[in-house]
Amino acid sequence: MDYIIRILVAALLGGAIGLEREYRAKDAGFRTHFLVALGSALFMVLSQYGFGEVLDHYADNLNVRLDVSRVAAQIVTGIGFIGAGTIIFQKRTVHGLTTAAGVWVAAAIGMACGASMYILACVATALVLLGMESMNIFLHQFGESQFAVRFSAPTQQHIEQVRQHLAELQIGIKSYRMEERIDAVGHPVYVVSLDLHVRRSRLRQQMLDILSSIEGITIEVVE
Repeated sequence: MDYIIRILVAALLGGAIGLEREYRAKDAGFRTHFLVALGSALFMVLSQYGFGEVLDHYADNLNVRLDVSRVAAQIVTGIGFIGAGTIIFQKRTVHGLTTAAGVWVAAAIGMACGASMYILACVATALVLLGMESMNIFLHQFGESQFAVRFSAPTQQHIEQVRQHLAELQIGIKSYRMEERIDAVGHPVYVVSLDLHVRRSRLRQQMLDILSSIEGITIEVVE
């Protein structure tokens, strides 16, 4: 029963972190954190108590020793592969680091539960949730986010108007690409791709309003 309580507490605490990630619509959500924490706790229990029969069998052999840290060390290594799977490099930007760190911490919390260190595991879970939520509130007001937009314009003057509006709103342009094309009737069309830095407190709708306010601009993609 003690072993079952350990993995149950680990699963609940890991699931609590997973719910926060699920609420944020991250790839690794409730089920991932639930399973990582539960599995880590189970491995810890097996590492500590799963080889008792082997020791009893070789009780008279002084050369046989049990190192309970061997399995625990492999948990840390294995979690590295799961964490790496949640990290995505897209448009020269790394995504998923926070989720990967959450999975890593969920494994540590599960290991703590497996070692029956419940208070430490509960405090760690509370700190993780507090850190994630409080930082989300802080970053929403003061941090920056990045998004990409692609639009087409009939002339370069239209593009310059967009850049002037962005400068007035202090929206930073991380990258700028322009391509000239010919439309169906033979007129030149300029297709512009922008990677932007914008305050999180500003809505993306503000950027879309800028583009919509300039006659001739056609929004193609917003990411």
